[in-house]
Amino acid sequence: MIVSSDRQPIPKPTKNRAKKHDLRAGSQIQQWAMVDFNWLRALLLIVSDILGLAIAWKVSLSFNQVFSPLPPELNWGEFAGLTGLFWAFAAVIVTGFAYHSFYRGESQWRNYVKQAQLISGVYLSSLVVSYFCNPTVDAPRSLFLPAWLGSIAMIIGLRLLLTLLFDQFPIAITHTPVFIIAPSDRIAYLANIIKKRTGYKVVGVLASSLANTSHSMQSIINSGAKEVIAEGLPETQLASQLYWQLRNAGIGLRLVPSSLMLLHRRGTPEIFGAMPMIRIESSMMANWEYIFKRCLDFVAATIGLIVLSPVFMAIAIAIKTSSKGSIFYTQDRIGLQGQSFRMWKFRSMFMDADRRQTELEHLNKSSDGVMFKIEHDPRIIPIGHFLRCTSLDELPQLFNVLFGQMSLVGPRPLPVRDVTRFTNWHHTRHLVMPGITGLWQISGRSDLDTIDDVAKLDLFYIDRWSLNFDLEILIETIRLVLFGKGAY
Repeated sequence: MIVSSDRQPIPKPTKNRAKKHDLRAGSQIQQWAMVDFNWLRALLLIVSDILGLAIAWKVSLSFNQVFSPLPPELNWGEFAGLTGLFWAFAAVIVTGFAYHSFYRGESQWRNYVKQAQLISGVYLSSLVVSYFCNPTVDAPRSLFLPAWLGSIAMIIGLRLLLTLLFDQFPIAITHTPVFIIAPSDRIAYLANIIKKRTGYKVVGVLASSLANTSHSMQSIINSGAKEVIAEGLPETQLASQLYWQLRNAGIGLRLVPSSLMLLHRRGTPEIFGAMPMIRIESSMMANWEYIFKRCLDFVAATIGLIVLSPVFMAIAIAIKTSSKGSIFYTQDRIGLQGQSFRMWKFRSMFMDADRRQTELEHLNKSSDGVMFKIEHDPRIIPIGHFLRCTSLDELPQLFNVLFGQMSLVGPRPLPVRDVTRFTNWHHTRHLVMPGITGLWQISGRSDLDTIDDVAKLDLFYIDRWSLNFDLEILIETIRLVLFGKGAY
């Protein structure tokens, strides 16, 4: 028996007593169970990155021969028709990509901006290494600059192309078994969304009020789930019990935010005044990032209107042939800071569509009645179904972007009729400029049932906004437009 300084006996550990581990230690074997890796996708991404680098270097080397050949000190032989210097860069870049999880995970491999930054970092670091190794040897600028910029363009370009293919075909789907914990009235809804829109397989459900009962963890383990999706959990119980139990069992956790106004804020956890807090700082480059977005909108809209002018002409002829009336349809929509503006579309309905909407309100598919949606709308003209399915009817909004009323990406502007039925928190979406496409369009489009679902996506976009996020949304929009999914 061991006696402490306050004379209270402390049981002496015995050999038969089970050794207790720190709660945070977990099991190394179980931790590997959390890795749900798509090897085929990773292999294709690696091949794509090396191919992109090879194309950039081939072009740069050919260009460089005209000006200045590669110094003998940097001529490290050839392999597969490419200099050894290329393979050194390729090895460093691929290793860096692997370290930053650009070949795995659901979002990191799509982080194109960070990938471009890493590539730039490798090339710029090579200048520093070269200087300290041999200051008299310098890579020709006619090789270095084209290889640097070409590597970024080719790697990101090929990855964007693969993104379209991965999202459309089951190569990127891992069929992860998932367990749902949620309020009883939300379980069926979440299960249906997960089955419909992800490759995940629901293997069990549990009411959130029972999340910390003695049998809940065993039910999760017995189900074979690799992830748990939870909503409506008490924060203290989550932090003290469920999270650590799942972590030590090698099971991932996804939380559905319950707050309407504080979704995924950009913050850093810290202790301030002996209290746990989240510190949110504004970036010095934040304004420049937004200015770049606006410039990109203007340039893209201008180029889009020029390049797509033949498509505009073809659609205009098709609309005129399909029905009598104007080619374009304009409607008052609510945009930035609640200001109304005239949004342009190609006309996909008969001229009396607005008048007939009141007669069709009883067919509204939206369960809360805020948005007006009919799956088989009798007001649509013959060519209108094709225009709406492919979203070609939205192309004239490039004019709205050009005039500074809209952006390429942002919350979708809604008609005045819908906005008058908003509750206060829904208006948060009007704090940013509306867009031709947005998180709503790529996450459900016409299938989203209520304005709450739409507004939560908009708030998530506002809180998580970045140029890379906009790029992801644009790529996913292209895929949906090409394959006509989710619109009617």
